Formats: sequence, C-alpha cells, structure tokens
Amino acid sequence: MSALTTLTSPAVLAFLLGVLAVLLRSDVRLPDAVHTAISSYLLLAIGLKGGAGLRAAEIGDVLLPVLAAVVLGVITPLTAWAGLRALTRLGPVDRAAVAAHYGSTSLVTFTAAVALLEDQDEPYEAYAATLLAVLEVPGILIGLLLAGSAATVAGAGRAEAVREILTGRSILLLTGGLAIGAIAQPSAYESIAPLFVALFPGMLVLFLLDLGVLAGRRLREVPAAGPGLLVAALVLPLVNGTLGVLAGTAVGLSVGGAALLGVLTASASYIAAPAAVRLALPQANPAYYLTSSLGITFPFNLVVGIPLYLALARALG
Repeated sequence: MSALTTLTSPAVLAFLLGVLAVLLRSDVRLPDAVHTAISSYLLLAIGLKGGAGLRAAEIGDVLLPVLAAVVLGVITPLTAWAGLRALTRLGPVDRAAVAAHYGSTSLVTFTAAVALLEDQDEPYEAYAATLLAVLEVPGILIGLLLAGSAATVAGAGRAEAVREILTGRSILLLTGGLAIGAIAQPSAYESIAPLFVALFPGMLVLFLLDLGVLAGRRLREVPAAGPGLLVAALVLPLVNGTLGVLAGTAVGLSVGGAALLGVLTASASYIAAPAAVRLALPQANPAYYLTSSLGITFPFNLVVGIPLYLALARALG
C-alpha cells in the first residue's frame, strides 16, 4: 500500500507529468525566479516546522538522533566513494564530486516522505527537520576532502566552497527557520501557519512538477554516464537508506522518525552540493553528479525508496 500511495500522490504524479512533458517536448518549466521562490519557501517552511518541534522537545530526546545524524553525515559520502570506486571508472575528482552529493540531503525527497507519513497517519518526531539541517553539511565537506591534494582542490576554492555551504541559501533558510520556529511563541507560529503549513502541499506539487522537467532532461544523459554510475545511483540510496533506518531505530526514533532518517541518508543533494562542488571542484563533470543525483536517485527514491525505507522501519519497529 505504501508504494501505491506514493505513486498516486499528487506530488509524485506532478513529477511524472514533468518527465512526460520532456518526452513530449513540451516545455512546462516554471520561470527560474518562481523555481527559486518556491524552493526558498519550502526550506523556510520546513525549518519553521522543525524549530517549533524542537522547542517542544527535551534535549535528551534530541541529542542521540543528532549525534547519529553527524556520524551518518561522515559515513554516507565514504560509502558513496567506495561504491563508485568499485562500480565506475570515474577519476578521484569526479568520484569526490558525486560522493559529496550523496553525503548531503534532498529537501524535496524529505518533504515527499513527510507527506507520505502524514497521509498514512504515521507519527514522527516534530524536530526531524533538525536532522535534515545537521546532515546537509558534513557530507559535502567530506566529499571535498576526498578529492585529494591541494593541487586538486585549490585552497581558495575550498575555503570559498565551505563559506558557500555554511552561508548559502539552503542552509541559511533552513537553519534560520529552525531558529525562528524554536524562539517564536506558539501563538505567533499559529498566526503564520496558514501560509507555511496549509499551503505547503500545493507548493510541493508545483516544485515537483518543475523538478520532473529537470530530471527528464537529465535522463537523456544516463547512457553517456555509463552503466556503472547507473548501478551506483540505484544501489547507494539502498545502502545508505538502510544504514539510516538502522541508526534511527537504534537511537530510539519512532517508526516514522527512523524512516525519515533513512530517507535523508538515502537522498542525494541537487541544490546545496552542486553550488559547493562548482566552486571547489570546477574540473568535475556536472553530467556525472547531476545525472546520478537528480536524474536517477531522486526519482528512484520518490517512487520506490520512500515506501521501502518506511516498510523497513516498520519491520524493525
């Protein structure tokens, strides 16, 4: 039922419509300004909701899951690096670039998973967005370090990339939203809920429609990326997602919380990571890291991965 629910959800159907539009050569892309505005809205809305949940949580309840997220943020790019080394002929720079994407997270995959949990009345920790924020940074940093010597990654480029990660739009809006949600009084949060809670599902549908178009365009590059990268883009989310669910269960997260941690570790970034990689690893081929993260792993997780990680969390719970 989880897979069927996911496939027939408006968000996934909108994504598939975007892919179909590309196949039919019909351009339904949103203007870049609208795409940026919606992604900013989603980041801030997720942060606000997570901050409100963090305010109500006990520090002792949050500490272990946050530590688990930090450890997973180090492990997932390393598993990606090892998997890519075994399955592909990518050089160290391209391997590091792809690993950085798989060490970071996908906000939209996370929000799609949240939508599924709420549709199935599966409870999850209200501070889950905190884990998203924690996982966003370490994977990219580890990926850049994996690139190798200072000759490969220029010191200035690496420093600028770190600054981009920490002060970029995605991190700033997400962590800023967490802070606002945690500090604001409940009555004040309720006053903005019509905008940031009630409208959220509709905005997600619009964003996934646009991502469907972007992913559909990347699918044309899959053959050029080679079969090894295709296999890696399907295997890595399963490995990392399983690690996330196991870790979430071990630190005492609910079934929904463990599933969300699995979704986060299984996802691959296509917003924050590309910006950082372009700065620090300009030699890396975008066709590899964008095709694998956005063209293959994202739709795989959206359709197959999310219900699979939820099923695993339920089996372990």
